[in-house]
Amino acid sequence: MALLALQEIAVAYNKQRILKDLTLEVEKGQLVSLLGPSGCGKTTTLRLIAGLVQASEGKVLYNEKDYTKVPVTKRNVGFVFQNYILFPHMTIFHNIAFGLRLRKCSKMEIEKRVMDVLEIVNMSGFEMRYPHELSGGQKQRIAIARAIVIEPDILLFDEPLSNLDANLRVNMRTEIRRIQQNLGITTVYVSHDQEECLAISDQVAIMNQGAIEQFNSPAAIYNYPRTKFVADFIGYKNFISFDERNDDGDHIVLIKSGYVFVLQKDAHMSNLTGKTGTIRPDALMMQAKSPSGNLQHNCLPGRIKVRTYLGRSYQYSVGTPFGDFIVNREMTEPYYVGQEIVLVFPKNQMVLVD
Repeated sequence: MALLALQEIAVAYNKQRILKDLTLEVEKGQLVSLLGPSGCGKTTTLRLIAGLVQASEGKVLYNEKDYTKVPVTKRNVGFVFQNYILFPHMTIFHNIAFGLRLRKCSKMEIEKRVMDVLEIVNMSGFEMRYPHELSGGQKQRIAIARAIVIEPDILLFDEPLSNLDANLRVNMRTEIRRIQQNLGITTVYVSHDQEECLAISDQVAIMNQGAIEQFNSPAAIYNYPRTKFVADFIGYKNFISFDERNDDGDHIVLIKSGYVFVLQKDAHMSNLTGKTGTIRPDALMMQAKSPSGNLQHNCLPGRIKVRTYLGRSYQYSVGTPFGDFIVNREMTEPYYVGQEIVLVFPKNQMVLVD
């Protein structure tokens, strides 16, 4: 049984539904990320778990007990906010100790737990400094320390790295995962950054318009998106809607306007009935157009419309009979704008979406 379960949740503000029929289960010790565009309901879901928002429909269960109406003060939840929210007039020690003092812990226990948690977040020796004396990454570590020092049942993160620069974000996400795994705290993490979520999560929920479109492991989300929305959100920018589909043993044959595509059937595609194929820009291949002009299966004729230099590779916008396709390729001799080429769709790189 899941430690945390949201069952058919609905939340509305001023009669406008923010969440609708949302169901989610989080196992004990897991880090589950809520990923999606702005306005999809991620933060509202987090606030619902914390008790800051009440559901108009559905149930919130914790350890099989109904917490739907339990106030925030009665839930043992640690919350790490986007903007740190440290008290500027307090030392780091007193910032971390704040929650323990509210719980009326003894002075000796407070000192021990604060010093222990400073060591966990690699901030020992900073206890007498003030927030204005810390960098952004150090402030976020203290915000995490303040959240975990109360030994929460569930730890919540609301886009905690959005205010940090790119290099520091990578370091901090590794630290967050290390701390979470070392302590074994059940964690729900909100972000709009797909790379961040895929890197640190046990499970990822892709949200769209207040509902979860797909809930699966990071690898399954990345390699086998189940809907066009999920695929587009995580980087599948090329789509073909086929006219015919025929399942043939280990392969799926798709046909559009006389062009034939063969896909390698995978267990993840077994119960998908759609006829829309998609492929990542990095997976598409290009080759020079042959003098004969004859095309094999999984090929489309195209012409380079735009070429952009990305550093390690070139990005091409290629016009085809089925619209424009985006291709990323590393090459020493790049194709030129206007050149006629052939796009090749490897059968083990295309996936079907509903």
